[in-house]
Amino acid sequence: MERKWQQRLLGDLGWLLVAGILLGLFTDAYAWSLVLVLALYLGWVLHNLTRMLRWLLRREQDKSAPPEGVGIWGDLFDAMHRLQQRDQQARGRLKSVIQRIQDSTAALRDGVVMVDSNHCLDWWNDAAEQLLGLCFPEDSGQRLENLIRDPRFAGYFARGDYNEPLELRSPLDDQVRLQYVITRFGRGERLLVVRNVTRLYQLEQMRKDLVANVSHELRTPLTVIRGYLETLQTHPEGVPSHWLRAVGQMEKQTERMGDLVSDLLLLSRLEGSDDGVELRKVAIYPLLNRIVTDAAELLDDESRIQVDCDPSMGLLGNEPELHSAFSNLIVNAVKYTPSPGNIEVRWWQDSKGAHLSVRDEGVGIDPLHIPRLTERFYRIDSSRSIATGGTGLGLAIVKHVLLRHKGVLSVRSVPGKGSTFSCHFGGESCVTLGEAAG
Repeated sequence: MERKWQQRLLGDLGWLLVAGILLGLFTDAYAWSLVLVLALYLGWVLHNLTRMLRWLLRREQDKSAPPEGVGIWGDLFDAMHRLQQRDQQARGRLKSVIQRIQDSTAALRDGVVMVDSNHCLDWWNDAAEQLLGLCFPEDSGQRLENLIRDPRFAGYFARGDYNEPLELRSPLDDQVRLQYVITRFGRGERLLVVRNVTRLYQLEQMRKDLVANVSHELRTPLTVIRGYLETLQTHPEGVPSHWLRAVGQMEKQTERMGDLVSDLLLLSRLEGSDDGVELRKVAIYPLLNRIVTDAAELLDDESRIQVDCDPSMGLLGNEPELHSAFSNLIVNAVKYTPSPGNIEVRWWQDSKGAHLSVRDEGVGIDPLHIPRLTERFYRIDSSRSIATGGTGLGLAIVKHVLLRHKGVLSVRSVPGKGSTFSCHFGGESCVTLGEAAG
């Protein structure tokens, strides 16, 4: 096609040259003849350009057919007309697709909100209006943080880490529970999906209440049983000798049941409140020393625990909850490290925040199990867990304590070479003892 146009253009120029030469034979003024012919050709070109411009302007309104043309101009008019038709068909298809997408999203029960790179509302469906109380066109172009006025949502939106969804009460009704899921797309735009999870939340609350109530009711009879068993062990005179071993086993299992009930109650308390943690400045060095001193009683003479922590370092948090989380990690390392073995407990701070790592020389964990370690009662090896006397709730407690402190748990392990459990806290949580003393 391009070669055809080039041939036509060269042909037109050839005819102009011939016409100029012939006119020069009659007038005996070749130069002026060529100038006249070129001027006429230029006028013809300008005339066709004017026709094209008028047609393009008129086509925006009445979709008129292209004007008739001769030579290369006829081909140009036809080519532009075909391009416009293809463009019109493509726009029609795109418009149909967009309309179908809008119709399908409008039919969703979940709210869908499109947010531009400036955090302003660009588009939303009908469900978003019902769930969030948005109004069109008043809220169009408004910043999302100004419409969902919850500090936890503002922090979640600003952090940019959307791997986990966020659950909050509805801004319209405290009895409704909403889940927010954000996905990035385009150049800084975000897609917000809002789902009503009230029913799931109520079922989860029922489960938590049941566990908490049963655990609470079990605590009293277990205390009574433990008291009688301790009495029998303290005064074995009236107990037949063949029952002493059974009494010792019952006391041990009762103690284990008591630990399980305590862990369940702690988990229920950690999960039972939407309120944030009451933050206080916690001195990390003495906290770790107390935990290590208690855990060292489980070690033999050939194993040891090393602590590496600057005494000036501290953390904003809840000390009893942090004690529970750190204690679970350190005691687990002691239980699963065969003798002789070394356990390293290290606390440090850097530009990313504060960190605690607990490294052991135990049997290690297969990477297949690592994603599920923080699930309640998840067992890698049930026989090994029973032998160590664990409840299966320790890492679940660690996970919930870190969530309440906006921390993250990471696990690195090589089977046969040990494991490293690390807690990471944000830089806003770091303090020093000098600040704590002030």
